[in-house]
Amino acid sequence: MSYIENLFSLSGKNAVVIGGTGELCGAMAEGLAAAGANVVLVGRSAEKAEARMKRISDAGGTASFEPCQVDSKDDIESLLKRVVEAHGSVDILVNGAGMNSATPFLEIEESEWDRIFEVNMKGVFLACQTFAKQMLTQENGGSIINVGSMSGVIPLSRVFTYSATKAAVHNLTKNLAREWATKKIRVNTLVPGFFPAEQNKKVLTPERVEQIMGHTPMNRFGEANELVGATLLLASDAGSFVTGVEMVVDGGYAAMTI
Repeated sequence: MSYIENLFSLSGKNAVVIGGTGELCGAMAEGLAAAGANVVLVGRSAEKAEARMKRISDAGGTASFEPCQVDSKDDIESLLKRVVEAHGSVDILVNGAGMNSATPFLEIEESEWDRIFEVNMKGVFLACQTFAKQMLTQENGGSIINVGSMSGVIPLSRVFTYSATKAAVHNLTKNLAREWATKKIRVNTLVPGFFPAEQNKKVLTPERVEQIMGHTPMNRFGEANELVGATLLLASDAGSFVTGVEMVVDGGYAAMTI
């Protein structure tokens, strides 16, 4: 194995991908598996997990599925216990479960606000807190990748609650990066630009798409596999001095003004 291959290799590592049954985190999970990691897909749909696990297996990787309610502390703690019992360590944690909504601000119900915060923010809080306790006991620490959003950097119209939750995730990530910087735990935010996925299809109206393309220098949406390179950098030894960053993968969206 060459120096570069070794730098990005995840051979012998265990990766837990919360939200791994979805489109974007599923692609990230495939990338982690292709680099040698044993991947645990976490989500609610065993059917979606089966399809993703087959793709990973067909490519020569290894993956398993664990069901979990991400906003439940008991469920998250049980998940960690099962993973450690089965694999011995957790070297990489991806927090990518998420919900979205396009409800006009004055019509947002308190229950909707609370539910999106429970999944998008509380879920990240619980997973970071729970899995970091394990990583702190490990000689090589670990890497935590929280999936953020461009709406957490620059507030976007029509997704008020989602934007607020993602901004909170970005802030928490930086705080934890500072907290654990000397403990061999790196914490970063992976920030996708516009990638068509199940949770945002409801807001991608023709007018919205035109606005997005007019603000994206590459003039196209991202494809899920285009998140893999950034994922591997943040997860592997190649990113050993990278913590507390917002790793933007957006086709130039954040660089565009007028």
